[in-house]
Amino acid sequence: MKKEDLLRLGQDSLTIHAGESPDPAFGAVAPPLYQTSTFAFASPDQGAARFKGEEEGYIYTRIANPTIDRLEEKIAALEGGAGALACSSGMGAIATLYFSLLSAGDHVVATSSLYGPSRTLLEREFSRFGVTSTWVDTGDIDAVKAALRPETKLLYLETPANPTIRLTDIAACSALCKEKGILVAVDNTFASPILQKPLELGADISLHSVTKFINGHTDVVGGILVFKDPEIQERVVKPWQMVGATMDPHQAWLVLRGAKTLKMRVEKAQANAMEVARMLEAHPEVEWVLYPGLESHPQYELARRQMKGPGSLISFQLKGGLEEGKQVLERVKLCTLAVSLGGVETLIQHPASMTHAGMGAEARAQAGISDGLIRLSVGCEDAADLTADLKQALDSLA
Repeated sequence: MKKEDLLRLGQDSLTIHAGESPDPAFGAVAPPLYQTSTFAFASPDQGAARFKGEEEGYIYTRIANPTIDRLEEKIAALEGGAGALACSSGMGAIATLYFSLLSAGDHVVATSSLYGPSRTLLEREFSRFGVTSTWVDTGDIDAVKAALRPETKLLYLETPANPTIRLTDIAACSALCKEKGILVAVDNTFASPILQKPLELGADISLHSVTKFINGHTDVVGGILVFKDPEIQERVVKPWQMVGATMDPHQAWLVLRGAKTLKMRVEKAQANAMEVARMLEAHPEVEWVLYPGLESHPQYELARRQMKGPGSLISFQLKGGLEEGKQVLERVKLCTLAVSLGGVETLIQHPASMTHAGMGAEARAQAGISDGLIRLSVGCEDAADLTADLKQALDSLA
């Protein structure tokens, strides 16, 4: 479909039809998998013209591939972006972002509870090249203002944040940074384009680990960067190609297949999460629950204003702290003890000893990641089965 036609479609139609069209060669409805490393030229002149950029066409899959192009078109349409670049992993997308936009002497302000490896990459690796970073609660706009410096080039937000489920006002932060010429990137993995569109709220870049909701079946690793303006994408595309962070065609084909059911999966998991969160909040062994769909969430009103729904990620802490938390992890039967999120199955994990262990105890405390915090990625099972499983594990503590 033409881009102007796509803009008129609803979200259900868009997830199915964006980036999709019958194969011109044989009329196949499913997108073809172009599993090739290189492409033949019709003549030496054509090869030379493509390398010079004088003629459109494919050269080598690390540079571009028809299957990958379709995925980029789909996610750009879902995010309302000008274009997208699909990456080999979520961290490949994040590393590409840093590598493309930051130089020696530049400064980054970022969400303190940012996904562990995203933070570690800046602190341990990019610091070796003279890039500095400041970590703040970006849910506090005054803290963001105070952290910005003349040399700040990037504000990197994660909202909802992992695993604190803390929200950041994307529109307010974007307006602040626009005045100062600072780019704003948002890790939109937790919400997906179904529930939140950072580019429409003023951000310059929205990124995802497509491993999570966009693919949704726990069988692919991948990432994607979506750009509000073509000029920013142009700054990123060459470094993305040169460092080899580009996606494989088979990855892209699988993600394309998974993305068609994105809205249905997100809505089912979200409905389940609402029931699970209410059960957890009412259980006597639970000290607190963080879920944007509960009125007890400190940013409940921001969630209602900024998101189309609260999502399916829940963090909670037991009154008995870490030891009781470990017992619950050992006693659940339906929930799977594993990291990652956004798949059709429910996953449960302990951030302090798993995904955020590399941050160190002091940094975790600053970010609000307590040793007793448990993170739950609610899937698409029957809600009654999920609540029963968690309840029996919690009841056993008494």
